[in-house]
Amino acid sequence: MKRDAQSTQEYPGWPEGPELPAAPSTSSAELKPRLWIFGYGSLVWRPGFEFTSRKVGYIRGYSRRFWQGDTFHRGSERAPGRVVTLLEDCGACTWGVAYEVCGEQQVAASLQYLNVREAVLGGYDTKLVSFHPRDKDAGEPIQALVYIATPQNPSYLGPASEEDIAAQIIVSSGCAGHNVEYLLRLADFMRYFCPQVEDKHLFSIEEALFALLPCLCHSEKAPEEVPGVLQKDERENLLQGSSRRDETIGTA
Repeated sequence: MKRDAQSTQEYPGWPEGPELPAAPSTSSAELKPRLWIFGYGSLVWRPGFEFTSRKVGYIRGYSRRFWQGDTFHRGSERAPGRVVTLLEDCGACTWGVAYEVCGEQQVAASLQYLNVREAVLGGYDTKLVSFHPRDKDAGEPIQALVYIATPQNPSYLGPASEEDIAAQIIVSSGCAGHNVEYLLRLADFMRYFCPQVEDKHLFSIEEALFALLPCLCHSEKAPEEVPGVLQKDERENLLQGSSRRDETIGTA
């Protein structure tokens, strides 16, 4: 089951923050350290740090995959969730949001926060990539920092079929909320902000998840022995195309 796209203004998950500001004066811009951070998972709706501006766009040479395990934000040791990482793929591109942080305090605070959220708790490493803003008048690509989970980290799960990934997501929940919410928010972002892009991997998992929901909804209650499984009213809401949208943070 696919949900209809809505206008960008109606998207409930756009992160709180300023509208794109007027360009600062040259002298002021030159004095401030500046960093761009590219998010392609939950950072697109919940960065969790203060930023100066943001741009929707893409990076080339990577595909987004639900191949990273998560035992904290969207899963547990007993039932690990699945969140996205990037896979090197020369013919692909991944869409997301780049956040600009300016000034020593803003840069330092964002990196300190992300080091805990992504590196310590998430198992991600950092790379510099070329970010291409969606705005055609943006000029040259922007160098941005991105967090990527590699196969060398202990939480890496690797490939699985879309159906198996959906089955794992539907029973996983962590400190930041249910794994289903993570999947649906990311699909919503792509549908609302990048309607021209067909993310086959993401939307196939979403479709597989909705195919599983009728089986769960026919049960009188979710199996209690499976941690994090959605309750009956939540499953019925999801089947109708809605999802919980809390204010907790997830992993990128």
